[in-house]
Amino acid sequence: MPNLFIAYPKCSTCQNAKQWLEENGIEFEERNIVEQIPTVEELKKWIPKSGKEVKKWFNTSGLKYKELKLSEKLPIMKEEEKIELLASNGMLIKRPLLITTKGILVGFKPMEWTHFFEQV
Repeated sequence: MPNLFIAYPKCSTCQNAKQWLEENGIEFEERNIVEQIPTVEELKKWIPKSGKEVKKWFNTSGLKYKELKLSEKLPIMKEEEKIELLASNGMLIKRPLLITTKGILVGFKPMEWTHFFEQV
């Protein structure tokens, strides 16, 4: 199974991550986060594998996040509700996502990605 790179094509961070993958010879299949939003089932599988809490999966700098006033609402929401909210709109999800058989990367930090792939 190839690595699954979930990104928003207009996002500069996603473009940088894609370039990083290509420069490092890492094969991947690309998926547009807006056209094919991760499903509740996918998120329930991926979030624990990422080692990050659900709240770390939210794109806190996104307009939709701010518009919905999620910084106030998330602390009182149940985990199930947070996952359903993430699955309702791809723009709420921190991106890019890289789903691999070894683990899951949320957001793009070149040093973190380098370290992740050095251990493969």
